[in-house]
Amino acid sequence: MGRGKKGHRGGRGGGRGGGRDNRGGHRPYQTYPEVPKENKRLEQYYNSLIDLPEDERAEFWAALRRDLPNSFRFCGSKGHALAVKRLLQTRYIPEITRITHEGVAVAPPTAVPWYPDSLAWTMTTPKNVIRKFPPFAAFQKFLVSETSVGNISRQEVVSMIPPLLMDVKPGMTVLDLCAAPGSKAAQLLEMIHRGEEARIRKVIRSFSVDEAKNDDTQEDDEAARLEADPGDDGRATGLLIANDADYKRSHMLIHQLKRLSSPNMIVTNHDATMYPPLRIANPENPEKPNYLKFDRILADVPCSGDGTLRKNVNLWKDWTPGNALGLHLTQVRILVRALQMLKPGGRVVYSTCSMNPVENESVVAAAIERCGGPEKIEILDCSDQLPLLKRKPGMRKWQIMDKSGRLWNSWGEVEEYTKSTEDGIAPGRLVESMFPPPAGSECADLPLERCMRVYAHQQDTGGFFITALHKKAEFKAKPEESRKQPPQNSRANGRANAGKRPLEEEEGKEEADVKKLRLSEEPTKVEQAATTPAAVVETEGKTEVEPEVMPEVAETPANGCEVNEEASKAPQQTESTSATPSLATLAATTAAATPTTQDQLPEPKRKPDGPYEEPFKFLPADHEVIKNVADFYKISPRFPADRYMVRNALGEPAKAIYYTSALVRDILVHNEGRGVKFVHGGVKMYVKQDAPSADVCRWRIQSEGMPILHGYVGEERVVVLRKKATLKKLLVEMFPKIAGDDWRRMDEIGERVRDLGLGCCVLRIEPEKTGEGGEDEDFVESMALPLWKSFQSLNLMLPKEDRSAMLLRIYNDTTPLINMGIQKDGNKGQQEKKAEGAEGAKDAGADVDAEMKDAAAVATDGGETGDAAEEVQGAGAADAEVTDAPAPEAVGDQGGTAAEEPKA
Repeated sequence: MGRGKKGHRGGRGGGRGGGRDNRGGHRPYQTYPEVPKENKRLEQYYNSLIDLPEDERAEFWAALRRDLPNSFRFCGSKGHALAVKRLLQTRYIPEITRITHEGVAVAPPTAVPWYPDSLAWTMTTPKNVIRKFPPFAAFQKFLVSETSVGNISRQEVVSMIPPLLMDVKPGMTVLDLCAAPGSKAAQLLEMIHRGEEARIRKVIRSFSVDEAKNDDTQEDDEAARLEADPGDDGRATGLLIANDADYKRSHMLIHQLKRLSSPNMIVTNHDATMYPPLRIANPENPEKPNYLKFDRILADVPCSGDGTLRKNVNLWKDWTPGNALGLHLTQVRILVRALQMLKPGGRVVYSTCSMNPVENESVVAAAIERCGGPEKIEILDCSDQLPLLKRKPGMRKWQIMDKSGRLWNSWGEVEEYTKSTEDGIAPGRLVESMFPPPAGSECADLPLERCMRVYAHQQDTGGFFITALHKKAEFKAKPEESRKQPPQNSRANGRANAGKRPLEEEEGKEEADVKKLRLSEEPTKVEQAATTPAAVVETEGKTEVEPEVMPEVAETPANGCEVNEEASKAPQQTESTSATPSLATLAATTAAATPTTQDQLPEPKRKPDGPYEEPFKFLPADHEVIKNVADFYKISPRFPADRYMVRNALGEPAKAIYYTSALVRDILVHNEGRGVKFVHGGVKMYVKQDAPSADVCRWRIQSEGMPILHGYVGEERVVVLRKKATLKKLLVEMFPKIAGDDWRRMDEIGERVRDLGLGCCVLRIEPEKTGEGGEDEDFVESMALPLWKSFQSLNLMLPKEDRSAMLLRIYNDTTPLINMGIQKDGNKGQQEKKAEGAEGAKDAGADVDAEMKDAAAVATDGGETGDAAEEVQGAGAADAEVTDAPAPEAVGDQGGTAAEEPKA
C-alpha cells in the first residue's frame, strides 16, 4: 500500500493543472515537463538485488518505464457481476475491435487469465484516448455509469492478489488493518457474502406459500449450500472490520464499501500497530472478559511504493534508500499485531507494493522471530494457488542500501564498521532485523522462497510482494529490542550517549514527505493525543489487560500508522525495559483520559479540533417503531427484530434506522465507552417519511436495505413486475400518474398499484420468459426495488445515477429522465405536484434537489448528525431518497472535515 508524496498526485488544488485564482476565476490549465524515468541509485540497487538474466533485466526496466495499463474488476454478488461482465463481452468489445486510433487498430479489453470467473479485465489503450476519442464514448459511458453505482471497481491488477490468497470462506471473521481506499476490502466483503442470496432463497422457499420458484442457479457453488453458513437462516454470519489510521481516509472506505450494502461490516479508525482488543460476549462465563480473534487478517501495509513506478512517475526522481528504511519497524509492528489478533489455525496475508526486501522478506522474518519462530508461525506455500499468475520466489539473501547509497551484506558488516568509527554510531536507520536471519538463529532456515514477488515485466502490471502466514499456536510476542551497539571506549561512549540515537537521526529534506504514510493528510490531534494503549481497557472501575497485547504498549508509538518527524525522534528507552509494564503503570497511563467507573462514562464528546462520531444505540425488539414497521410491511417473524440501531445520543429513531448482523451488534454494544473508534457500521434500512395519514407507515425501506429485507416482506406490500417495457416506464418516468384511468398505462402492475394502500412497498422484478421459451439476455436478473405510492403517482425510489445505469445496462438507452409531475400540463402539473406534496407524500414525490433541501431542513431541527457526517464525509453519491443531509452546526462539529472532503 504505497503512498505517493504529498502534492504530487493532485492534492488540494493540484491534479491536472486547474484550480482557481485569488478572484475566484479558473486559472489556465498548465502543462508540466515530463519526469525523466532515470534514477541511478534505484537502478544500481535493484540490478544488484534482483537476479535476472541480462535480456530479462532489460525487459524489467523497459516495463517499469511504460505506462500502466488500465484495469477494472466486476464486483458485487457473483451472479450480478457475471451479468455486467456479459455486457462488456457482447455489447462493447465487438464495437472496440472496429476502432482505429491514429491508423492503428485498438486492442480491446482482455480478461486477466488468473482471476476467478474472468471478473478482472485490463486494457492497454491510454485513459486519455478512452475519455476523449469519440468512438469510445459508449464504452466510456458504460465504465463511468457502472463504476458510479458500484458494479465496477477501478483497481490495479496486482492489488487484487492478496485477498485471493486469504482463502476467506462464509462465516469467517476478517480484519483489514490498513484498508483505505477500500478495493481489497470490497473483495473480502464479497467473499464473506458469497452464496448468501442462494442460501436465503432456499430458506425462504422452505416456509413460503409459493413453492413454484425457479431452481437455484448456484447449486454447484459450495458457498450456496446452507451448510456453508447455516447459523442465521442463510444470512451471512461473517464479519469484516476495515480499519485505517487516517480519519478522512476511513470515510473513503465507507463510500467504497457502502455500495455492497453489507450489515456484516464495521469501519474503524485506529493505529494498526496498536489495534485495540475488541470485547465480545462470553456465554460460558459472562463475568470474564472475552476478546475477538480473527480467522483472516490482511496487512497491506504502508510502504515506499517503488513497485508503482509505472503509475507514480514522480518516484523516479524522489526514490531514495531511506524511504524504505524508515518504514521497516512500523511494518514489523503491524505484522506482529496482526499475528497476535489471529486465531490459532488462522491466516495473515502480508503485502506491499514495494520491491525492497527491507519492507518485505526482512519484515516477515523479523515478525516471525518476535512471535515465537517457525514453531508458532509458518510461511505457507501458495505456489499451487492462482496457477496462471507469473511470479518469482522470495529472497533468501539480500543487501541493504543505506541513505548514502552504500550496500551492506550483513549486520556483522555494520558492527565492524561502527567499531572503526570515532563515535561508534552505525549508518542511519540500519537495524539488525533488516538483514537476512544469521546462520544459527532460529529463523535462519525460514522458507522465505515461499513468499511471492510479482514484477512489472512478467504480465505487464505493477510490482507487488505477497506472503501468507499460518498461525500454529498462541504465543507471547518478544519485546522489540533496541539497536545493538558494539563495545566502545569511554570517550566514544560519552559522545554516543550525548548525541542522538541512530534511530532518531535527522532525516534529509528529500525524505521528509515520505515519512508520512498517510501523505495526503497529517494525523489528527485526536489520533496523536487520545489513542489509548491497546492492552488497557476500563470497565466498571477495573483495569483489564489483554496479556498478549501488553508488550506492544511499551514498544509501539501511538501515532496512527504514521512515521512522522515527531515519532521518529521520540526516545525509545522503553524498548530495553521489561516487556510487561505493571498494572499500576498502565492504569496511570490512562487514568487522566478514562473514567474509573462505568457510571461515570459520558456519551462520546468531540475532541478539540478532532472528529466526532455519533454513538451506536440499538433498539429493543419490542420498540414501538419496530413493531409498527413490522406490522405495516407484514415482515416475517423469522427476520430478526433485535438488530436495529440508530445513531444519536438519545437512542430513539429520528431520521434513519440501521440494521446489522448479530456479531456486529455484539461488538458495538460490548465496546461502547471503551475508546474504540467506530466510524461506521450497519446498513441504512428505514428512512423517516412524511405520510398522508396515520394508517401509512412513516418509515420507508431504503434502497440499500432492500436486498436484505425484501424476501421477508408480506405479499400485501409486494408488487410483482415481469415485463421489460413496464420497468422502463418506471425508470424513465419519475412520478408517473396513476390517478383516474392513468393506472392502465402501468401494464401488468397497473391494477395492483391501483388497489395497493398508500406508502412504501417492494417492487419485485421477476423477468418473464419470452414467447419462444427463451430469455432476453439483458433482462434475466431478479431484483427488488423500493416503490412509493402516493395519491396521484408512483415513484421508483432510486438515485438518478442508478436509474441511468439500469437504463444503459438493460436497454442500452441513454434517454434523459422525465419528471412527469413537472412536465404534464405545464404549470398545472406543477400545481398538482405541490398539492400532492401537501397531502403527505412530498418526500417521496420530490425530485432529488427538493428532497435534499427537505432533508437539510429536518436535520437543522435536530436529526442524527452521525448519519449526516457519514453521508457528507463519505464523499460519494448519496441516495436520492431523502438523504441525511447535515445541519450547518453538524458540519461545523466535524472540525471542517465534512465540508472539505473531496469527492472519491
